Amino acid sequence: MRFPQDVPHLTDGVVTLRAHREADLPAILETCQDRDSVRWTSIPSPYSLEDAKEFVRHVVPSLWEAEEHFDFAIELAGSFAGTCTLRALPDRRADIGYVAHPAVRGAGVMERALRLLLDWGFANRGFETVSWWAHAGNWASRRVAWKLGFSCEGPLPRWLPQRGELRDAWFGVLGRNDLREPRHRWYDAPRIESTGVVLRTHMEEDLPRIVSAMQDERSRRWLRLPDPYTASSARDFVFSRTEAMATGTCVHWAIADPVTDDLLGVVNLFDIEHAVDAEIGFWTHPDTRGRGVMTEACRLAVRHAFIPEADGGLGLQRVTAYAATENTASLHVIESVGFTRYGVERRGVRNAAGVVSDLVCHDLLADEWSW
Repeated sequence: MRFPQDVPHLTDGVVTLRAHREADLPAILETCQDRDSVRWTSIPSPYSLEDAKEFVRHVVPSLWEAEEHFDFAIELAGSFAGTCTLRALPDRRADIGYVAHPAVRGAGVMERALRLLLDWGFANRGFETVSWWAHAGNWASRRVAWKLGFSCEGPLPRWLPQRGELRDAWFGVLGRNDLREPRHRWYDAPRIESTGVVLRTHMEEDLPRIVSAMQDERSRRWLRLPDPYTASSARDFVFSRTEAMATGTCVHWAIADPVTDDLLGVVNLFDIEHAVDAEIGFWTHPDTRGRGVMTEACRLAVRHAFIPEADGGLGLQRVTAYAATENTASLHVIESVGFTRYGVERRGVRNAAGVVSDLVCHDLLADEWSW
């Protein structure tokens, strides 16, 4: 194939895929010097204007002519918006890759671009299967792949090379005849505010507060925790909760002070089944106990569970809650929110010390909830 003559011009009326041009160089440099681009890709770092020139003038043309990589520039409203590529593999397979200019991230540009790219790859290059790879933790890349219908496996330990290191990886595939739509739900944790607390997503600044909460004696009694509990443990905890949201089984919030934004605890709706019911779970930082924070946070979470999907909630019909008979603080929160005790599971729970206790079972139905 000749470059740029044989590079297709693909458009959906909003986003266009075309050959890279000299005029793209400043925007390519901005993209490749961006912190997230450096963090999640294998582009050279530091990245210079000479690197951009080498890419546009030599790398891209030679790969097109060899029919090894099909690199497209993404254009939005006349401006360079990123790069997407299909890398040809044997046996009618290909890898997909993409990086967006910082100015267009979160606007749906990459999803549009990749739909054009996939349509062309399957129809015009005869690919049967396209694979997607990302460093574990690159939630933005994973969300785009999820929207397009890719599967997701992993993390695969120490799999993807990046600047001399091997990093954990996610992997997915999309077949020619697969639906280009999500295979399952992906729940988000919307910001919810009240006069006493804020429910929000986690931040890096929460990690020390998570560590101190999990080192507390009462927390360690009722939660099965790593020992010792470190910043790495806290990071793994946040990752696992984000993973549960990405696989459509959980909505997880950090509970924060409305003035200082300090972490006060966590609350989550987990084991969401068929968008019908879920279990609520929670823990409080020790310096927050006794202030009514958790009761208010759980009320907000339950309210979100019962709000219809059309109005931005989960549209659930039932929320359950469980606590050991000796865990009087949790039982007080559960019953203050309005849950009904419906039974006791005898010897249903073992605490961290190995002591077996009865488990008190509660539930709350949507038509019992007082708005």
